[in-house]
Amino acid sequence: MKYINADVILPQQLLQEIQKYMQGGMLYIPKSEGQRKRWGENSGGRSYLSARNQSIREHYASGLSVTELAEQFCLSADSIKKIVYGNKQRG
Repeated sequence: MKYINADVILPQQLLQEIQKYMQGGMLYIPKSEGQRKRWGENSGGRSYLSARNQSIREHYASGLSVTELAEQFCLSADSIKKIVYGNKQRG
């Protein structure tokens, strides 16, 4: 996250209003609701996990056991069960 000095980008009147509540600290201003991205969309983590989970479901459907899948994908048996038996629409 890039640090930007507020007095460079904010109008003086707005800066003074903010200073009534906070001075000399760092303030995080989140993106508006429509601009937010879901977890992993920037890094590719979401698509990686979606593809991995789909692969796990396909291997399970072809006959591999939960234990075999846990070893192959380095996950716990409980994690494999959640992926295999969970909601198929997750991404």
